[in-house]
Amino acid sequence: MNPVRAIGRATLELVRGVGAVAIFAARGLAAPGFQPRLLAEQLLRIGWLSLPVVGLTSLFTGAALALQINAGGERFQAGDVVPAIVAIGMVRELGPVLGGLMVAARVASSIAAEIGSMRVTEQIDALVTLSTDPMGWLVTPRLWAAILAVPVLVGVGDVIGIMGGWLVGTTTLGFTSQGYLSSSWAYLESWDVVSGLIKGAAFGAIVALAGCWFGMRAGRGAEGVGRATTNAVVAASVAILAANFVLTGLFFT
Repeated sequence: MNPVRAIGRATLELVRGVGAVAIFAARGLAAPGFQPRLLAEQLLRIGWLSLPVVGLTSLFTGAALALQINAGGERFQAGDVVPAIVAIGMVRELGPVLGGLMVAARVASSIAAEIGSMRVTEQIDALVTLSTDPMGWLVTPRLWAAILAVPVLVGVGDVIGIMGGWLVGTTTLGFTSQGYLSSSWAYLESWDVVSGLIKGAAFGAIVALAGCWFGMRAGRGAEGVGRATTNAVVAASVAILAANFVLTGLFFT
């Protein structure tokens, strides 16, 4: 019975962990003591300061995607589909996923390190002593800022990625500027754009939730903070890929 007992124990631990994270997220979204000033500060740190890395990633991804699609399309005499596939691929999948992963690498680690350091230095205990809810002070502004900022980053990244494909298409693949852009917009539908933005909001919530969750549970000392930072990035990245699969199945099947 030992294998059965181990499976049951692991299942119970998984369900308990999922429930704890769900309760933590619900408390974080609706905690008292929310301050607009903190939200504005986190919007700047999560959104504006993440724009360079998301923009560069989208630019090179769109350019490389155009080259790959052209190389593959020429085998079937279908090189003319490059603009449409680059636009659809960026807006539906690559823009949200790569944007979410880049934000996870930058923001989840930052949040986990910051909150973990506050926990180690007992600043969170000081907030409780001052009758300030740590959830409303630390978690709520970061959650809402990520939910609001990441879709904007995804939208900007989509445009930059399509422009990266346009740059390669007009300078290397023989497309005219007007022809490339008109072909890109002709095959895009509104739901393609909306679904990508919804994914961005979900990925933003995942990033902030992972950073706050592991930061609030960081162990003592520098080793505990480092472990929390690593776990936050890994958990956010894996959760983004899993959530992308689930959302794609819901949206397009």
